[in-house]
Amino acid sequence: MSRPPLPPFTRETAAQKARMAEDAWNSRDPVRVSLAYTEDSRWRNRSEVLQGREAIVAFLTRKWEKEREYRLIKDLWAFDENRIAVRFQYEWHDAGGQWYRSYGNEQWEFDEHGLMKRREASINDIAIAEKDRRFHWPAPGPRPADVPGLGTDPF
Repeated sequence: MSRPPLPPFTRETAAQKARMAEDAWNSRDPVRVSLAYTEDSRWRNRSEVLQGREAIVAFLTRKWEKEREYRLIKDLWAFDENRIAVRFQYEWHDAGGQWYRSYGNEQWEFDEHGLMKRREASINDIAIAEKDRRFHWPAPGPRPADVPGLGTDPF
């Protein structure tokens, strides 16, 4: 199985890979997301470490049961050969209706087929008022073309 664009990455193909990941995660479909990873992909997400597609599906299922109305934006931070780093923000609310904006960075490493074999994510959550939300497109679904990325505004 191949998942273009393939390494080595250019600025354009690395940005395309980041947008493809954003769109997949915004689908909130754990199986769809898992297909971008190798069968034995290794993850660190916050303090949780897991390995393999089955573990990825189970993790994402739990995540999106907790993080309701999830909307994500990823921006390319850096790239080199078969590695990409992104920064991201996403908004969600819990079962009680409290909204959060989560900020983070991810480091990705890909195999020769364009599948991610390693993902490391560091994430912080900040409680926000619903009126302070920035991401308002219909969810689940990809970010519309007229909604800008993060640009230079990290907070």
